[in-house]
Amino acid sequence: MTMNYKRLKINYDRLGIFTSVACAIHCTLLPLLVSGLPFWGIDWLEHKGIEWSMIGLALLFGTMSLYHGYKQHHGKAFPLVLFGMGFLLLILNQVIAERFVYVLIPASAVCIITAHMLNIIYGRKCKAVVG
Repeated sequence: MTMNYKRLKINYDRLGIFTSVACAIHCTLLPLLVSGLPFWGIDWLEHKGIEWSMIGLALLFGTMSLYHGYKQHHGKAFPLVLFGMGFLLLILNQVIAERFVYVLIPASAVCIITAHMLNIIYGRKCKAVVG
């Protein structure tokens, strides 16, 4: 007796958008809540390892998604460039001790999310596979 398993299809653009939005919310709201975090017992959210892990996940899923869209569907490099700019802003925020968090994080999120949205739009418009 064999069981048929449907292949789990993951939309990496949507996953990338979700992780970017989660990261932006985390980075934007956390400074507002920092003073109350120890009182609530959730000071672990402030840990650099958590922040770098979120950045790493967003980078991993975003790169997989955008590269797949570029290579297999539309062949347009603009989403990759926009994504790279967003991550440069995100990393710049981490490196300069988050002094400009309210400028860099929203700008980064807009770049990254726009890159994913363009990847979806370009992919839907494409009829043939780019070789």
